[in-house]
Amino acid sequence: MKLKILLVTALLVAIHSAYAQSVIDLIRQTPSYASCNYHTYPDSITAKLTPAPKGKKPFYISHYGRHGSRYISNRNGYDTPYIMMVHADSLDELTAAGQKVMHEMKSIMHDTEDRWGELTGYGKRQLQNIGRRMVERFPEVLCPGANVTCISTVVPRCIESMGSYALEMLQACPKLNITMQASKRTQWYMNYQDNKLRKKYMTPEAKKAYDAYVKPRLGNSRLMEEIFKNPDIVEEFVDEEYFTYYLMKMALFQQNISYNRNPHLIELFNTDEFYRMWQVDNALWYIQHGACKLNGGNQPYSQRYLLRQLIADADSCIQLAKPGAQLRFGHETVLLPLVCLIGVNGYDLATDNLDELEAKGWWCSSVFPMASNLQFIFYRSNIKDKDILFKVLLNEEEATLPIQTDCAPYYHWSDFRQYCLDKLAAYKR
Repeated sequence: MKLKILLVTALLVAIHSAYAQSVIDLIRQTPSYASCNYHTYPDSITAKLTPAPKGKKPFYISHYGRHGSRYISNRNGYDTPYIMMVHADSLDELTAAGQKVMHEMKSIMHDTEDRWGELTGYGKRQLQNIGRRMVERFPEVLCPGANVTCISTVVPRCIESMGSYALEMLQACPKLNITMQASKRTQWYMNYQDNKLRKKYMTPEAKKAYDAYVKPRLGNSRLMEEIFKNPDIVEEFVDEEYFTYYLMKMALFQQNISYNRNPHLIELFNTDEFYRMWQVDNALWYIQHGACKLNGGNQPYSQRYLLRQLIADADSCIQLAKPGAQLRFGHETVLLPLVCLIGVNGYDLATDNLDELEAKGWWCSSVFPMASNLQFIFYRSNIKDKDILFKVLLNEEEATLPIQTDCAPYYHWSDFRQYCLDKLAAYKR
């Protein structure tokens, strides 16, 4: 019992150490962290993996990952600030700095035209790196002759991500047996969007709390004075809040694209301004997909079908001598609520106070950057071993679950399975 307490205590210390770095520190080091779901995946992973308990070896991998870095999904995010700039320019209301900003915006929009939502070259490299590391980290599972089943949503950037991942795995281990599929037949769990739940996320209580939270964090009079000659005149057609927000997004989004990663637009803003934008977005993502008490706390259940499928697939594969791996490629609007539903790293946080999110570690940027992924690694001593262990990797780093264990960061599959089934059974539509 003492050993169990020590292991759990050590793990909690590690978690608190990971959060010792504040959000504002992370944004200062990597500005794209402020852009939440536009955040870029780390170029390298340095986290060490804890050795498995004695006699246990990895034998099966289950995975759900987001596509890699992409172009912006539609032109609205760029048109919003650009049209305001063009109008101001037509009235000779742009400063020299404003003229330079508009030139940068034109260049970005020209490069992005007709590429809306497409996977970028940088995004392909992200998936290649993750696929290669998976083979290198778990050679017992991904060995010659192993079966790897890949399933993607029908969205092109996800299909390309799957292909990039699989081809790199074959480079690392040429004798893998890899199959790939993208079909509407699997959309019911791969990319299920619960419209009934979605309509209920912004309740009157949630809207009141959100509006109060974001009001002091929006707008940027300093930026308006830098870009426009007479901010008081242009305020008739330049919405300060929208202009500032979308220009910041435009600046940060370029970190996902190999072309034009010129930091000029990023340099328009300071760390505190990016930080306030992150707070606004983080709160909205929580209301939309977290266990927010302001709307009943049920939004994570949008991914109940995916969780049931993950459990069913694992139960089936555990019966096989060499199950290999099942890899799934989809979207952040699936991955984030799935993480919240399972309770990975405390993301099942339930609160009605948006000011608590940051202090309690509910930081969406750490969950779903471009190419983000959730990996379940299963362990046993042999096929007759009934005590199946597994651990969860969130973005390739060991994570915690809201259940007890005597072998952290490993958990007993039977405990987790029952926890999830009980939670799903308790859900009332």
